[in-house]
Amino acid sequence: MGGGGGALVSRIAFLFPGQGSQSVGMGRALAERYPEAREVFERADQVLGFPLSTFCFAGPIEELTRTENTQPALLVTSVAAARVLERRGVHASAGAGHSAGEFAAHVAAGSLSFEDGLKLIRRRGELMAGAGRERPGSMAAVLGLDAPAIERLLEAVALPRDLAAANFNSPGQVVLSGTPAALERATEEAKKLGAKKIVPLQVSAAFHSPLMEGAARGLAEALDRVEIRPARFPIYANATARPVQSPDEIRVTLREQLLRPVLWEQTVRELLDQGVRRFVEVGQGRVLRGLVKGVDREASLFGSEDPDSIEATVLALEEVAA
Repeated sequence: MGGGGGALVSRIAFLFPGQGSQSVGMGRALAERYPEAREVFERADQVLGFPLSTFCFAGPIEELTRTENTQPALLVTSVAAARVLERRGVHASAGAGHSAGEFAAHVAAGSLSFEDGLKLIRRRGELMAGAGRERPGSMAAVLGLDAPAIERLLEAVALPRDLAAANFNSPGQVVLSGTPAALERATEEAKKLGAKKIVPLQVSAAFHSPLMEGAARGLAEALDRVEIRPARFPIYANATARPVQSPDEIRVTLREQLLRPVLWEQTVRELLDQGVRRFVEVGQGRVLRGLVKGVDREASLFGSEDPDSIEATVLALEEVAA
């Protein structure tokens, strides 16, 4: 499952970040340095009909952090970085994206066209923001409890319509999602179970939980209207931590994604089991490299958020391949 002709190395995974990785200035240096990155941002502005690139490059932060803008901003920045990496000879043999990042992963793998992926992620953001207004909620990271302890916590709170485990990020880091009242009860229960820390997240809604049911229905309708092609390399789905490549599998896993937890730790373990030892975080930030390190301290980790990191990644992978 190599990444095509001219690949520097095989068994390399591209990882695509989700909400929380955004920051003002994202993608600007890539667009200034690399024509293929600049073309991605220019095309995004045309497709969306508003200057998303301005929000990425210059803010204001209030616009960039609106869910309906954050998600397309992350996708565009990731696709721009992926295009640069591929032009420089770095190709993935597998990929995964954290939550919103899964859509960027499918654009990079060719299963979604850039235009369709961008419109879908914009629609996803709008639907999630709307669901957050209809059923207000938030999220909190629980540090220091394993998955069985989280199951006990959910059973003790006993509000399955109002509280869910949203992200299994790395050993001892699980994010809960739910109504404010349910999260308050969950915080008390987590302390009883010995959690080291509970960190409220700055998000506008309870993502990856039953509170997203309305958004999930709307996203399923939008997915039904787009063409999905076979992926050029396997994408490990958030909902299952298993690789998907066929259009039918991709459609199902993207539909399930909003209501199911992000199985990120399990995804990283699956990639490691498949022989992946090199992980490139494609786009903005360092969050996913930190999560991989929490699973395997020996994994080789690379970035692509600016020209310096891209050049360092290309050089390091050339040395490995030599």
